[in-house]
Amino acid sequence: MPEVATASPWCQRWRAGWHSWRHVHDGGFDARCYRVEPISDAAARSWVVANHYSASYPAASRRYGLFAGEHLVGACVLGVPMSDRVLTNVFPDLQPVRDSLELSRLVLDDAVPGNGESWFLARVFEAEASRGLRGVVAFADPVPRLVGGRVLFAGHTGHIYIASNAAYLGRSTARTMTVLPNGSVLPARSAQKVRAGERGHHHVERQLVHLGATPRRPHADPAAWLAAALDEIGAARVRHRGNHRYAFRLGQTARLRQRVRVGMPSQARPTGVDGLPPDQLTLFPGA
Repeated sequence: MPEVATASPWCQRWRAGWHSWRHVHDGGFDARCYRVEPISDAAARSWVVANHYSASYPAASRRYGLFAGEHLVGACVLGVPMSDRVLTNVFPDLQPVRDSLELSRLVLDDAVPGNGESWFLARVFEAEASRGLRGVVAFADPVPRLVGGRVLFAGHTGHIYIASNAAYLGRSTARTMTVLPNGSVLPARSAQKVRAGERGHHHVERQLVHLGATPRRPHADPAAWLAAALDEIGAARVRHRGNHRYAFRLGQTARLRQRVRVGMPSQARPTGVDGLPPDQLTLFPGA
């Protein structure tokens, strides 16, 4: 799949599930007009689902809101990954979930000027460091999603993580993913829930029916139904080379941050456009 340039100086903004762009050189962000506060799970969920292209909400542990006056204009969610190894592979000396978390969502409204996310993220990390959090793992998905010929998600490469002094650790494991017609991805774990009739399979099935699949009949083989449903709605199997992985070391002083050991070697940050044909460069500003 084509991918956006990792060194792109453009930042994404969101509203109602669609992205827009802000150039880092545009600036305009005035920290005096904003504040960061912890928010409830309900408030974070509502904001993320309404504005992020995936319309999904992660397993959250900590939630922060970016406010302009009394208006919520951004959400940052630190969450619990599917496996502890996501955290322990990067921070082998830290207790997962207690001492380290995943940056699961960072979503800003399109009214927020350029450079807003770095200030937002810095405030979140300051607050979490004071609570004892020592490490955060973040992933950037560089593969775009197109819906009806329109770019729903142009790829996220982690430029803001680089600007926030994260260590680049290369790619996560390559995989083949199932992309649904609305641009979201059907996780392999969700598919397995349907095949095995595990807890949560009804929710996954309802999502597919909402996208146009025929409801599963009682006693129908769930694995056969899933395969037919994905074919019916036009889901695509896409080979993904892996997300870009980043690590943040947290601490209230530079010495404390330096004492956090990262268990994977830092790598040179990739540059350029990876596999993007010239006729698609206009999809990505600055590519």
